Amino acid sequence: MPMSPPRKPRRRLATAATRKTSVRKPRAVAAPIPARPADATAGASKVVDWLLARLPPAWRGKARDYLVLTRMDRPIGALLLLWPTWWALWIAAGDFPPFGPWVIFTLGVFFMRAAGCAINDFADRKLDPHVARTAGRPLASGRITPREALAVFGVLLLASFVLVLFTNRLTIYLSFAGAALAAIYPFTKRYTNLPQVVLGAAFGWSIPMAFAAVSNTVPPVAWLLFLANIVWSTMYDTQYAMVDREDDMKMGAKSTAILFGDADLAILWVLMGTFVLAMVMVGTRASLGWPYWLSIVVTCGLFGWQQWLTRGRERMACLAAFRHNNWVGLALWVGIVLALALK
Repeated sequence: MPMSPPRKPRRRLATAATRKTSVRKPRAVAAPIPARPADATAGASKVVDWLLARLPPAWRGKARDYLVLTRMDRPIGALLLLWPTWWALWIAAGDFPPFGPWVIFTLGVFFMRAAGCAINDFADRKLDPHVARTAGRPLASGRITPREALAVFGVLLLASFVLVLFTNRLTIYLSFAGAALAAIYPFTKRYTNLPQVVLGAAFGWSIPMAFAAVSNTVPPVAWLLFLANIVWSTMYDTQYAMVDREDDMKMGAKSTAILFGDADLAILWVLMGTFVLAMVMVGTRASLGWPYWLSIVVTCGLFGWQQWLTRGRERMACLAAFRHNNWVGLALWVGIVLALALK
């Protein structure tokens, strides 16, 4: 009998059940670490990117981390330190200040602010990873080591001291207190609910130093301006602390925003009023004319807008109100300059 050809093996049809089991599940991918903190300024970040593009590719990653560590992507802090320094320089000189002290203090503002940011991130290296706004910072995300942050702080502090050496003996003596305040501030939030007051003293210490550099003395109006700046700094840094209030409470950090609680907006009004009153006293002691008083009126309007922004205590609104203080500092400086120019 003729043999029949061998049968071909039947191809198994894939059923819905077999198809379901054959599909591989995608592996979970860890969320990437953000390249910059959530509160970085877009415009300043573009400037940072432009500067990095001029560097060799191998240097860009580390250079970016150092620039972000020192908040070059967030110039608002340097500006809030710059305006009181310029107030003091102009009032001490009675006009445009001498070119030397003006350059020294303007550069010193950026050096000291950058140094303060480096030591602040070192102090908060265990807290920042748990806060959404700061988790992308280089030290918090592990892109920079604590030892590197301390080295950056030391180099910037040394550069600031070199600048002070070109002034007089009184200014040099005062600079040691300023350096101590800058180093102490970041650690105060673990022991007191008033770290914002210490920040105000650290930010405002350039005021007596500026008077000392220009006139070799620190008159009463300088200390009045210094106290006014402490009040102002406490006010705007409370707005800043309101952004992280819930995270800080979970991690055990302290701030005036936590201390004030539900009375925060009312106390902000009190701080704003106290600052305006102190600046009125500065204007009378310095015999400033009508442009300065116009800037006081503008300041009151700006404060009113900030309170409107923070009325709901939303995080981004509080951050916007904090940044808005740049216009307060600018308005008062313009008023001082014009008042002295028209004397």
